Amino acid sequence: MNEYPIPRDAYVLVGDGRKALFLRNHGDERFPNLRAERVFEQQNPRSSDQGSDHPGRAFAPDTHRRSSMETTDWHGLQEDRFAREVADVLEQLVRTHDVKAVAIIAPPKTLAELRRAIHPDVKVRVFAEIDKDLTKHPISDIERYFVG
Repeated sequence: MNEYPIPRDAYVLVGDGRKALFLRNHGDERFPNLRAERVFEQQNPRSSDQGSDHPGRAFAPDTHRRSSMETTDWHGLQEDRFAREVADVLEQLVRTHDVKAVAIIAPPKTLAELRRAIHPDVKVRVFAEIDKDLTKHPISDIERYFVG
């Protein structure tokens, strides 16, 4: 387990493609005390429940061959959109609460999408990135990553 000292009043974003927890450290570097400030959650049904059409077919130019197109991953697209929305909320929090330090905990795919979406002013405040899915874990488990 990685250990990152977390300053007082630092924010921790714990998220995946459907849920985001914004936690703030009310403790100090030696004894973190994370408390939930905001929780975002969205319903994201399976792709098969979101789109019912079969993939399309295309004709190749200059030939009479047909090829099928890939099915759309509606679930994945919604997860990416949610990550961008979470990045916007994080930016608002950083600006309105004058946040100096941010840690991000998310599964690799979500973490990658967050990296692309996070505003440069927020990126300079990120002191830790942890590629794990901890959204269903209790806050006490999350605090263990931040001991001085």
